Amino acid sequence: MNDKHTISVLVNNQPGVLQRVSGLFGRRGFNIESITVGESEEKGLSRMVIVTSGDDKTLEQVSKQLYKLIDVIKVVDLSSNPMVARELALIKVSAEPGMRPEILGVVETFRAAVVDIGPSSLIVQVVGDSDKIDAMTELLKPYGIKELSRTGVTAMVRGK
Repeated sequence: MNDKHTISVLVNNQPGVLQRVSGLFGRRGFNIESITVGESEEKGLSRMVIVTSGDDKTLEQVSKQLYKLIDVIKVVDLSSNPMVARELALIKVSAEPGMRPEILGVVETFRAAVVDIGPSSLIVQVVGDSDKIDAMTELLKPYGIKELSRTGVTAMVRGK
């Protein structure tokens, strides 16, 4: 079974750590669907949130290999628990003035926001789970997506 996993990896904030972690996934034949990295609640430590696919056995092996990397502190499979996962996307859409009311209807439906207005385009910001962003992107395609930038997933286990 090839499941999607969201993994949190707490690491020392050191040069080369991202390369070593992503290299380990590549050598194991895992594709990283998304990876976000940023400061954690602890000074000097960063948290990587990695979305990947694979069976549980292979994921367990990757987890064991990650712990062998010197700067890895903790590895948690977030997807084995109830979790909150979010992604942000900026979508630049062709938007001549006559089409804007229609596009704004889509933006409103998704509780998204227009963050920039140009003479012939709008930049829309949408936050949510990956499915929400995929759905909004599909609805905006007919208007002409000029540019799309997604952050990748960040996630946490829900409070108990």
